Amino acid sequence: MIFRRRFADIVGRQLDLFETEYADLIIEADEAEAAYDKSDRDDSEELFGDYMLVVEAGAEALADLRDHYASTLEGEVAEEYRDAFNRGVLKRFPRFALEIEDI
Repeated sequence: MIFRRRFADIVGRQLDLFETEYADLIIEADEAEAAYDKSDRDDSEELFGDYMLVVEAGAEALADLRDHYASTLEGEVAEEYRDAFNRGVLKRFPRFALEIEDI
């Protein structure tokens, strides 16, 4: 449990930064998801693709934040940080969490 709290402050600040700096992207993801949810069968595949492009862009931005800081750490500490960051994304921005695991 101590390791989970070890990076809580930095992860929280990084996610705050993402929320501020990428507010337009978050709104775009909300809108794309709503459009997909409201779509009929004919349009759903294209709209889901649009939604996934936005999700991938958000996940990449988050991964850049994560990896930049992780590059200042070594070995197991860097891995602990990455895990803490990914858990933070899962809690706060779950739509981006599935994609960030793959980056």
